[in-house]
Amino acid sequence: MANFLKKAFQDMKESAQAQHEVSKAEFEAAKAESRANFEENKGHNSMARAKAQAKKSWDDAHMTPAERAAKMQEERDAQIAAAKARTAAANERYDAAKKK
Repeated sequence: MANFLKKAFQDMKESAQAQHEVSKAEFEAAKAESRANFEENKGHNSMARAKAQAKKSWDDAHMTPAERAAKMQEERDAQIAAAKARTAAANERYDAAKKK
């Protein structure tokens, strides 16, 4: 029983450390993107972009639940299609490499 608990806690510790690394990497990526966006927009009139984002946010907030569900389904379908395309491309590369 002691070994079971020791192993369980060790697995939890390793999982937490791995998740922490993922979170750190995602944070660094978001920080770098924000820095790049700031530099790209520095000195430019970003009011038009801010208005566009505000309109999108307003429109999203005033969707009916059915519209929101349909929009989310469209996004999921697009993600699935992209994943299938990547899978097909990878399978083609695999077949080409195997024939060599």
